Amino acid sequence: MRVLPSLDNAWLWIKDGKVEDYGGMESCPQLNIQTLDAEGKFVLPAWCDSHTHLVFAGSREGEFVDRINGLSYEEIAQRGGGILNSAARLRGMDEEELYEQSMARAAEVMSYGTGAVEIKSGYGLTKESEKKILRVVRRMKENSPLEIKATFLGAHAVPKEYKNNRKAYIDLIINEMLPGIAGEGLADYIDVFCEKVAFSVAETERIMEAGAKYGLKAKIHTNQFNCMGGIQAAVKHGALSVDHLEVLTDEEIDVLKSSDTIPCLLPSAPFFLNDHYPPARKILDAGLPVALATDFNPGSTPSGRMPFVLSLACIKMKMTPEEAITAATVNGAYAMEVHDKCGTISKGKLANIIITKKIPSIAYLMYAFGTDVVEQVYIKGERVK
Repeated sequence: MRVLPSLDNAWLWIKDGKVEDYGGMESCPQLNIQTLDAEGKFVLPAWCDSHTHLVFAGSREGEFVDRINGLSYEEIAQRGGGILNSAARLRGMDEEELYEQSMARAAEVMSYGTGAVEIKSGYGLTKESEKKILRVVRRMKENSPLEIKATFLGAHAVPKEYKNNRKAYIDLIINEMLPGIAGEGLADYIDVFCEKVAFSVAETERIMEAGAKYGLKAKIHTNQFNCMGGIQAAVKHGALSVDHLEVLTDEEIDVLKSSDTIPCLLPSAPFFLNDHYPPARKILDAGLPVALATDFNPGSTPSGRMPFVLSLACIKMKMTPEEAITAATVNGAYAMEVHDKCGTISKGKLANIIITKKIPSIAYLMYAFGTDVVEQVYIKGERVK
């Protein structure tokens, strides 16, 4: 991850939305096509953001103030805030309005250089509202140039109407939500928030097993606040990724080393919650890969700005600039299984590229964390306005 394959003084040929060819300028073909001079700039693959909750209803700045005044994430959740707050808002929002809000966010993240994104449900927590979110994601797949993956996260929190009967809610997820969502082809993956404030390891395993029956691989939220066996369970069930990992033991690192499950780190969540950061250096030094993602959501990360995530990875988690770029491109693509189309500038892959402003080095992109260094974005060969 510390080595970025690169070409200096190069040309890149885009045709029909894909990378046709590339090489050094000494071999540049003479073609009668539109050209763009990127002298002094860097051309990178677009970001692959493998963990977001981009479809949500409204903001939660009131809880932002609550945290400033001393309340913890868990205390806000226990008072009916957090995920339950967003779920109540989403249930009351018209589907068309939800779609329009979400498409606006999609346009925003593209402007930062994102070309592929995973979007989770989980702010509905009823059969109809979860399907409403995933229907919006399906429309986005059809109408946005972004490469999009959908994840069913009915197990994001236990809704208040099931507070005293959580088993009944899990039964609802497994016996009613999941068959309907899978039957309509609304999800690519299944997710569970495996935490003390959400679902136990046993509950997580039961839901993963149910999803597997419908061909849905798992992408698991775990180890955000506690080490409780979520990683071991995720690996046991062949999860594609384990996401958050703000807390992590040596034993859990060893478990990941014997698996194909990729750790996905979300540093803007602990930045916003004023919490401790994932031990990225420890994970990398153990020989594991990592992906980086935004966790774009209204409660703990109201931002889809991937360049800031890369800066945090370097500043707070001691990743090198090269490691951060690898984590946010090809490894992010792996974490949502679009690495055959996205994540690198390769012949035949989608022409999802970023062109920076004139900058002195690749490290400047992370160094200048408050500057919009991304100058132009092309998704499937078309410039994002």
